[in-house]
Amino acid sequence: MRRLTDEELGKVSEVAVEAAENYILSRVSKKEILDLDINADVTYEDVLNVDITVDIDLDELSAADENEIAESAVDAALKELDVFIDENFR
Repeated sequence: MRRLTDEELGKVSEVAVEAAENYILSRVSKKEILDLDINADVTYEDVLNVDITVDIDLDELSAADENEIAESAVDAALKELDVFIDENFR
């Protein structure tokens, strides 16, 4: 894969955050979310490095598991990134 510009790295980060957020909102009502922080740190040296973190705090009455939702959101974001990168940068 070619070296990505800072603008392209920013777009990759945006796609990752959006994919994670979309996954979470498809599994949990917005009303149940007390706090949500999604970060995607994207760098390119010899290879593309993507580090996605999801911190979610749900209402205590929510039946959803915060850790499972966060881990699954990261997985969903990485899958979405694979498709995005294949379609746009290969």
